[in-house]
Amino acid sequence: MKLADALEAILPRLGDALAVHANGYISRVSHALCDRVQNFYMIGSMGLASSIGLGLALARPERRVVVLDGDGNVLMNLGGLAMIGALQPKNLLHVCLDNAAYGSTGNQRTISAQVALENVARAAGYAEARRVEGREELEALFAEWLQAAGPRFLLVRIEPGVDEASLPRVAHEPAALAHRFRAAASARP
Repeated sequence: MKLADALEAILPRLGDALAVHANGYISRVSHALCDRVQNFYMIGSMGLASSIGLGLALARPERRVVVLDGDGNVLMNLGGLAMIGALQPKNLLHVCLDNAAYGSTGNQRTISAQVALENVARAAGYAEARRVEGREELEALFAEWLQAAGPRFLLVRIEPGVDEASLPRVAHEPAALAHRFRAAASARP
């Protein structure tokens, strides 16, 4: 399963959930597939999607918050896993799209093939942490976990590589993106 396949399984199921998309290809592919006002696309700030998602989940406990992260981003901010585990936001679903590479910078290998990040999340205190390998399993589990109490960590194994030549950049300027997302986050679900 490629990144686009995984996101095609996830994005239509988000409903009115607030979604924080990690920087790089996760933001770019998500934006190309399903741009919505409830999406916050990271532009830079590698590793901080989980921290932003945690802040949102704590500030808006009545809203479902989904973090769409990458393995390189999770490894960049392991303290974010610990903080989520310690604070236990019930409305947070953390999805790690794991291609075992820093995809946006040339596919340099990460250590996620040796370190099971779902086990790290479990050890950090997430209520539930699990790994999925295929699209059907992802679709079924994502729909279920989106409604379940968290924090939950779902590692989704994907293949490295995207068709960068046909992949546009996020079209929104950072200030406009922040403004529209702030309005969406402030709205009642």
